[in-house]
Amino acid sequence: MKFGEIPLDDAAGAILAHSVRRGGLTFKKGRVLSPDDIAALRDAKVDTVVAVRLDADDVAEDEAASRIADAIRGPGLRTTSAFTGRVNLVADTQGIAVIDPQLEALNLIHEATTVATVPRWELVDAKQIVATIKIIPFAAPAKVVAECEALARRVDGGMIRVAALQPKRIGLIQTHLAGTKASVLDKTRAVLETRLQTLGATLVGELRCDHTTAALTAAIAEMHGDAVDFLLVAGASAITDRRDVIPAAIVESGGAIDHFGMPVDPGNLLMVARIGETPVIGLPGCARSPKFNGIDWVLQRLCAELPLAAADIMAMGVGGLLKEMPGRPQPRTAGETRQAAPHAARIAALILAAGQSRRMGPLNKLL
Repeated sequence: MKFGEIPLDDAAGAILAHSVRRGGLTFKKGRVLSPDDIAALRDAKVDTVVAVRLDADDVAEDEAASRIADAIRGPGLRTTSAFTGRVNLVADTQGIAVIDPQLEALNLIHEATTVATVPRWELVDAKQIVATIKIIPFAAPAKVVAECEALARRVDGGMIRVAALQPKRIGLIQTHLAGTKASVLDKTRAVLETRLQTLGATLVGELRCDHTTAALTAAIAEMHGDAVDFLLVAGASAITDRRDVIPAAIVESGGAIDHFGMPVDPGNLLMVARIGETPVIGLPGCARSPKFNGIDWVLQRLCAELPLAAADIMAMGVGGLLKEMPGRPQPRTAGETRQAAPHAARIAALILAAGQSRRMGPLNKLL
């Protein structure tokens, strides 16, 4: 690819690298100059233009972006039309963005080709942009585009895909102690029901029992079966060991503990188990809160029918330090001398400037 200032007599067929504005004439960058364009520029007293000429081994930006997008796209995504060297991958449905780690290697191939995505495992909505493929200059070397395609097609199912959420049926068991208030259990159910509804899942039943291994084992026997796709167990007391009440009851029911604990905070004391083919999740205390926490990541994956092995839980640590919760030492340590947090600003009024804010969309309005 050749880039530079070109005399107007030699500019036919070149691609404008810089926009030209002269009098009433405006040609935007990226325009392929036709003979009529050259005549118009000459009438406007333009002698030279900064432009690009492609070599035989170059792939024009739109074609290069389209080829790479087609190569990396997996199920649950559609491509937009190429424009100015950019193609977007858009979700067909609500689901989880599954991004192969080798995508990082694709971005290392050459500076001309870039792929930007949402974070791995993010919940995305239908019609949301999940990735954008952008060619930085006006063309990419043909061998670079071919190398990107070859790397992408070595990944079965596409480098980027959306695992659609499935309509799951969930059972809930809550244990209680002598002093447990019914209102606490009612609130827990309501919070979990809301969580599940946002994922297209349904809470189909709830049982409450004493916080003992025997009582919970009986409740699991009653709840477990074809009527539910997985079970949630919220204990009156948080799980602190694999031999605690909830894991003990699961083992007594013929199940197995896949993993206890997760490197996500809030959410550390979560347990993943299985009775036959039915997943069972021992909930951490933060599941009673509507605020986003580790249980949300777990529920999203289960509803999208994605693997949730011990290694998957243990890999959640990077990015797993979620927002600090009030009422406990920050950052999760006691006995340290810390400066008092600054007081929030005291705001007397907000003044909104005139404007329609059309590009922000109706969901982002202040009013």
